[in-house]
Amino acid sequence: MTLQAPQTERPSSAPLPRNCTFEPADWDLLSRCWHPVALVRELRDSPLGVTLLDAPLVIYRAGERIVIADDLCPHRGVPLSMSKGNGETIACAYHGFRFGAEGRCVRVPAHPDNAIPSKLNLQTYPAVEQYGLIWTCLNSDGSQNIPPMPHWDEPDYQQINCPWIDIAGFAGRQVEGFIDVAHFAFVHTETFADPDNPVVPSYMPKMTKDGFEAEYRSTASNFPVGHEDWEKPGFEWLRHFRVHVPFVATLEIHFPDNGRLVIMNAASPVSARMTRMFSPICKNFDKHIPVQAVYDFNRKVFEEDRALVEAQKPENLPLDPTLEAHVMADRSSIAYRRALRSMGFSQFFTA
Repeated sequence: MTLQAPQTERPSSAPLPRNCTFEPADWDLLSRCWHPVALVRELRDSPLGVTLLDAPLVIYRAGERIVIADDLCPHRGVPLSMSKGNGETIACAYHGFRFGAEGRCVRVPAHPDNAIPSKLNLQTYPAVEQYGLIWTCLNSDGSQNIPPMPHWDEPDYQQINCPWIDIAGFAGRQVEGFIDVAHFAFVHTETFADPDNPVVPSYMPKMTKDGFEAEYRSTASNFPVGHEDWEKPGFEWLRHFRVHVPFVATLEIHFPDNGRLVIMNAASPVSARMTRMFSPICKNFDKHIPVQAVYDFNRKVFEEDRALVEAQKPENLPLDPTLEAHVMADRSSIAYRRALRSMGFSQFFTA
């Protein structure tokens, strides 16, 4: 993991992003958390433009370092994501001002021999490479960490970084869908689930310092539909969820013959109405399967979820348990909302 300190940090009293879609108090809390914003492999010499919490950001390489900054040239306000890069610096498309490591302005072509005022340096944020993703925090105060992913660094495991998927919905709703154990038989019948096996056995979440864990055992298979072992008589599947509020969860699935599959669901809140979902995967079996086949299957599963998340009303996530009906199978959802409430998010999360 490579931690890169920011040139400056956004103070907690900073103005909200233009046209912010979050409640101000929720935005402030979310700005203190780490979120993924891109796949490491996406970033080459050219800069990337991304959005996190309604804040436009630019990501670029400055040698061995990754720089994340406001996507705005401080000279005349042109997005730096329009820049040209060379792997060391980026050059603003308007007047060619060059920016390098730590967001420093290193060249003003119109006045190459003059001293460069510090006001031309970019507002930057920390950049961390982890699980093949680039993570950042808009208001790093040391109170949050990037969530762990079981088995990722173990030598017997294959690491796979699936392409991200955009979901026109709130990140909280997307995470709630990922940890929901009652929807398999109705939503995922084209990929892995059995429509004739909808029963959810009793389970009980255990609260942790940053969320909760839940172990759920059933006979519902996790092999793709049509796999020779899709119906494996007598095998009890164990699915171990680990949820790290606000928007990261991992699912560790115990397959036959000591196989393990771990899926991270990292929902990056582009806005309160748009989520970019990243999904690193690691597994210790079937490592011969082409990576593209894993990409395709994973995409199909999350497309099934996307259709439901985008249709949900209200779009936000009510944290007051009395605002929606619940059944026993919803214990993970109830625990998730409880964990979010404990962080101080608004009861009707978010705008």
